Amino acid sequence: MTVFDESERLIWAGRGDAYAASFAKLCAYPVGRLLDAAGVGEGTRVLDVGTGPGTVAAAAVARGARVTAVDREPSMLALAARTAPEAGLRTALLPELPFESGEFDAVVANFVLNHVGRPRAALEELRRVVRAGGRVAVTVWARPPAPGQALLGRAIAAGGAVRPPHLPAGLDPDEDFPRDEAGLGALFAAAGLADGACGTLRWDHRAGREEWWSAPAGGVASSGRLVRAQTPEVRAAIKRCFDRLSVEFADPDGKLRLPHAALLAHGRR
Repeated sequence: MTVFDESERLIWAGRGDAYAASFAKLCAYPVGRLLDAAGVGEGTRVLDVGTGPGTVAAAAVARGARVTAVDREPSMLALAARTAPEAGLRTALLPELPFESGEFDAVVANFVLNHVGRPRAALEELRRVVRAGGRVAVTVWARPPAPGQALLGRAIAAGGAVRPPHLPAGLDPDEDFPRDEAGLGALFAAAGLADGACGTLRWDHRAGREEWWSAPAGGVASSGRLVRAQTPEVRAAIKRCFDRLSVEFADPDGKLRLPHAALLAHGRR
């Protein structure tokens, strides 16, 4: 396990409910296209890696697929057990999955490669557990981030947040890859996945202002852990900056309209 992996484990520990109340609806947007890209339908043996609250698993079950779903975080698996009770749930962590080679017809990972310390090794593991001719499909957040994605980061910087030394700044440079269509496509090719394709999804996510703030306030994701590491005075300053900057995205009804962009890639073993 890398330093990045260990940090991610701590970031998400016990955060299932806070995630479900904030970012889960945002991350659900690509689910239908992700399953389409993996060819998931009636009878498909599908593995959902990093299932979180079980959104992808439930959508695959609704298509008639035979679903296995894994996550490392117990609070996420507890949510998934309620969201997708028909799925077989297991505890597992990339890049080592407890399955035989070629066990599944399709493997999907929705916004999971963002959270692993060795993305290529993780993608190679997804390839390993899919059968010959089966498909792997993943989503990751694009960089540079769309304006809605950048809002929290802007507020954190404007509020004077200081990154404590125990929080890693990011992946080891040797493990990172460009978060654009060419970069993710190249990662698929390096992992041995054929017939790869990568596109960009763009959408506006609508959320209440306090709903959106509840994610960092609740310690969700790396931005949340960074906010929680600040002094009370700095946290208050970040919130004031968030309130000021979020006005740029407010609709007449007061809700925020937040532009987002993600990459969706798929390939065949």
